[in-house]
Amino acid sequence: MTKMLYLALSLLATTVLASCGGKSNSVEPEGFKPSLDADTDCVIKVVGDYSNFEALEEEADRFNAYYPNVRLNYVKIDTDLITVLEGKEKPNIFFSHPKMIGNEQYASVVAHMEDLSEPALKLNLDSIRSSLLKREGGKVYMVPVFSRTYGALVNKDLFAEEGLEIPTSWTKLVETCASFRAKGYQSPVMGYTNYDLDKNKERTKVSNGLQNTIAYPLFVAELAKNPSALELAQKSDPAAGEYMRGALETVKRIFDTGIANLEECDKITDSYEQVLLRFFEGDVPMMVCNGDTVSGAKKREGKSVPFGSNPFSYAFYPMPTTEQGGYFIDSPSVQFSVNKNCDNLDMTNEFMRFLLQTKELDHLASWKGLICSTNTTPFAPVYDKDKKTFTPIYDPFNNVPADRTISPEKIGINDAIATQIRNASFYVGRGDMSVDEAVQRYGQL
Repeated sequence: MTKMLYLALSLLATTVLASCGGKSNSVEPEGFKPSLDADTDCVIKVVGDYSNFEALEEEADRFNAYYPNVRLNYVKIDTDLITVLEGKEKPNIFFSHPKMIGNEQYASVVAHMEDLSEPALKLNLDSIRSSLLKREGGKVYMVPVFSRTYGALVNKDLFAEEGLEIPTSWTKLVETCASFRAKGYQSPVMGYTNYDLDKNKERTKVSNGLQNTIAYPLFVAELAKNPSALELAQKSDPAAGEYMRGALETVKRIFDTGIANLEECDKITDSYEQVLLRFFEGDVPMMVCNGDTVSGAKKREGKSVPFGSNPFSYAFYPMPTTEQGGYFIDSPSVQFSVNKNCDNLDMTNEFMRFLLQTKELDHLASWKGLICSTNTTPFAPVYDKDKKTFTPIYDPFNNVPADRTISPEKIGINDAIATQIRNASFYVGRGDMSVDEAVQRYGQL
């Protein structure tokens, strides 16, 4: 299987390299056969919460090999999604989230979603991992184009220089971090640990940082093996709090044992750019974050003066929070829904049919730097547009066995569950609440 995966990655690299000389029209014709007038002139508008979406622009260029007069415009929205969907300039495609389905708060948004499983659309939904694709009453309202997981960026050169092995178990993590501290490293593991701030630098909510990145996979794994506990958690029953205990105790030990130094971590001012820039200073062995943060790594290399002077090799690893190692928590990152009330719906669906090919989804993920949503190449190498090279950043996740791969949305982890463990781990990690207090307050956090 490993050999087959590497072969798939090599084929992907060849495909993307063939298309990376700037604007590209060299899309292989196999697989996708255009079904509309090639001279169609229109705009497909995509809206979401990314500041920019260069990878999607690259896909638009490839789509232009078939439809040269179709323009795809991406716009970041800061207003309520339903306002945009019902406005004058209706988007064709929009970012959507699993929490929208079955939630009365988003009923009006879901009402705009096209059923992408409709046979007449001929979309290749089989290209998506079934663990990521959610069906509601036999219908598909959103398709994952990226996946995310949780782990740590590891400075591989630093481990080599200090004569230490990258840990693959909890015991090894404790021992390795002790060795780093003995060598003068104040916080062998780092990550963003403080409150998120608004534009006025006021606290808004607890962060989705180090504490949650450690705790969430452990809690999800506990619920995955215990259906009765999952049912309690879904109902926000206080009794479910007991199943958080192991995850929260691990978070507490992370700080109590000096694996991570809260004071040092608090110097990182946000969970994205500052996490990456601090990591690129070159003296952080392991930087805890999620895949969304990792996707920005290549671009931040160029913003880091220390990294420019002393570059090093790095990769994204599962965080070894148990004796068996870490987990691959396979969750959708970005999902696309089609606005069934938009203009140029036929061409919008044509673009979706083009995009939902394995090679196009893999290409999109390589350019964006996120985990693929496809069946064949989930850990495709990340493409560096400046150096025109591939880096297998996610390669360590190939070593996670199937029984430690969990898809939270597939087993029924809802937004309420995610909120409870995020808040509980944050307060416990900062010492604002004991493990017992957090356990007892499940459903109220």
